[in-house]
Amino acid sequence: MTYEVTKSDEQWQVELSPQEFAVLRQAGTERPWTGELLDEKGVGVYRCRACGHELFRSESKFDSHCGWPSFYTPLAGDSVELLEDRSHGMVRTEVRCARCGSHLGHVFDDAPQTPTGDRFCMNSLSLTFEPAEA
Repeated sequence: MTYEVTKSDEQWQVELSPQEFAVLRQAGTERPWTGELLDEKGVGVYRCRACGHELFRSESKFDSHCGWPSFYTPLAGDSVELLEDRSHGMVRTEVRCARCGSHLGHVFDDAPQTPTGDRFCMNSLSLTFEPAEA
């Protein structure tokens, strides 16, 4: 797959912290309940930490009690890419940034309390938060 933003691992390693690189470029997962955006309640936009692509709006964020920031829908259907993930002896759906291919987290269909029924379980290390202008 060719992405709009394409860089070598070496370039990504210069731009990202070791922890960000492990999550965004090597599909790692941050420890639950440790992410800086887990308790973010502000109004604004969540972007890909690697390329700045708009991914989620604060209106779709909800407290899923899973330990990671959760959203019930991406900003637009084409802002993320969904891929089958068969790692760790499970079948899951990986969520990647559609602009640069960075790993964001996984999506699960276990949130009946939301309008979509989906829980986009994202790593805080994969996102930045941009508050709405007052």
